Amino acid sequence: LSAQETATYPSGHGASSEGASSEGGVGTVSVLVVINPLTEAAQRVAPLLLVLRDQLRLPLRVLLRPALQLTEFPLSNFYRFVVDSDVGEVQPRAVFEGLPRKHVLTMRMDVPESWNVQSSVAAQDVDNLRCTDQACGDDSSGEDGLAGGSVTRIEYTLKSLLATGQCFDELEKRPPNGLQLKLLRLGTELDTGGGAFQAFQVGASSSDTVVMQNLGYFQLAAAPGLWELELAEGRGKDLYEMEGGAGGQVESIRVAVTAFYDENLMLRVKKRRGMEHEALLEEIGDGQGDGSSEVDEAEVSAGGGILSKGLSKVGNMMGFAGSEKDDKRAAALAGANATVTPESEKIHVFSLATGHLYERFLKIMMLSAVKRASLPVKFWLLENYLSPTFKDSAEAMAKEYGFEVGFVTYKWPSWLRQQTSKQRIIWGYKILFLDVLFPLDVSRVIYVDSDQTVRGDLAELWRLDLKGKPYAYTPFCSSRKETLGYQFWRSGYWKDHLRGRPYHISALYVVDLATFRRQAVGDQLRALYDNLSRDPNSLANLDQDLPNYAQHMIPIYSLPQEWLWCESWCSDKTKAQAKTIDLCNNPMHKEPKLDMAKRVVAGGLFKESWVELDEEIRGLEARHRVGVKTAHETTEASLDMGFG
Repeated sequence: LSAQETATYPSGHGASSEGASSEGGVGTVSVLVVINPLTEAAQRVAPLLLVLRDQLRLPLRVLLRPALQLTEFPLSNFYRFVVDSDVGEVQPRAVFEGLPRKHVLTMRMDVPESWNVQSSVAAQDVDNLRCTDQACGDDSSGEDGLAGGSVTRIEYTLKSLLATGQCFDELEKRPPNGLQLKLLRLGTELDTGGGAFQAFQVGASSSDTVVMQNLGYFQLAAAPGLWELELAEGRGKDLYEMEGGAGGQVESIRVAVTAFYDENLMLRVKKRRGMEHEALLEEIGDGQGDGSSEVDEAEVSAGGGILSKGLSKVGNMMGFAGSEKDDKRAAALAGANATVTPESEKIHVFSLATGHLYERFLKIMMLSAVKRASLPVKFWLLENYLSPTFKDSAEAMAKEYGFEVGFVTYKWPSWLRQQTSKQRIIWGYKILFLDVLFPLDVSRVIYVDSDQTVRGDLAELWRLDLKGKPYAYTPFCSSRKETLGYQFWRSGYWKDHLRGRPYHISALYVVDLATFRRQAVGDQLRALYDNLSRDPNSLANLDQDLPNYAQHMIPIYSLPQEWLWCESWCSDKTKAQAKTIDLCNNPMHKEPKLDMAKRVVAGGLFKESWVELDEEIRGLEARHRVGVKTAHETTEASLDMGFG
């Protein structure tokens, strides 16, 4: 295209000319669009322009203004925008035709911020859509009658809507970050007996969250209907009271979820009489004992004023409230052999995966963790990228082995700097939203990478004293001498920045959520991320670099080395003491993850090899008729879930 090319759609295509009567269209309104055609914005707006022209019959003039110079290919995706003013009985759908057959494609939904959309039907791996020698699509024809073998059909479901808003202290004129909120379906009493599944699904009767420092933002999952928003039981409710519309004190405010578009709630609170000088949160102590907690000028420059505010005084312990509510799937996910266990005597494990290969690894991790644990286990899995086939398998495993599974989700707020790479989005979910992902009555979680195999008892980590620190990570191994030269933190900027502190790996960590929340660690990590991510070359390993960079402000408890063994960095002599085995990448050569798993997790050190654990799960899936069909199984992933 030339620098400026004009495309005018005449009234013969359904658009009316100016001055037309109301029967032919809104003639007093015309639309002029100036756009660069080689942008994602143009991809989004194109179908909307067709609706303006064909359905609303508006005069439309489009000016195409492409960039004259390009430094990289401007578009790397195929985009379809599902929009129609009158769909009738036809289900809205996006159709991609003529796609390249020799490339691996990844499907990602682009939905309004207030929508929680999850895949509900998918035979193939939506992260690794590729053609095989036998077929280039699903095995059987879909309901639309299109030929099987050439069409892939994926269905998505709107599982819940989000009630988002802002909360401000009327007297102090700032957000009361750390204040805990609870959303209850109108007329529903909160069940405190515990349950198997977090109430983040359509039909659930409650959800809870924490107010963030930035804009006083909060986010709660809800179904359409009437709800009550109130302060959760605990220190926050002891210190604060809610303000009603007339300025008086109220116990709750009514929330009507009635629309599919964003509705921003405004919650006003103030300190109770006599509590004006009481602090909600507490300060982060230096707690390291291994170096100064002072921040140098370079760090202040990187963090900016937001970090200074994030490190201001924060006061005493908060209480925890809320509970888990069952639904039909929850009962199954609780496991037929599971019993109701006090939260303090239950290990809560957090993990995430995307793509069938990493879901296969995740099932191995879950099984190995349960087999070695001396306490009941509940897994919290990020639902955003899990396939329907994995959820069916998780349900079957929960019944068979007597553990629990909960699915959590959180929508990346629009005000927090976005990531466009799916891999970096997933890394962000590992670290940026730990304070709001889980129910408020979960006081600790252990994150375990999906490609790990557990040899030790996670109850040891569950009971471990973190000495007042909000989280604990394992330092990188340094016993394999041939790879020491690849450890970038041993020299240059990182060496100067760490000042003798270890650089930790993010494949396994423990989060004391009680401490994490009452020290407002989530707010500080998000503020630091938002500042550093302005440079696209910073935070190359987002989930790992961020907590390591922040050690001067947010101390890390270093776990014993045996809690994470990785062949790339740890010597063979130390493998016998390892309590988890991680399949991190080797910087000297590339090896498929599946081959690595079969080779590394084998031999006399293991009660069951990786292959034996995999076969055990395959047998269970065959009995329950769930899981991925062999024809669609992925042996190598397009997205690497970890660093190493």
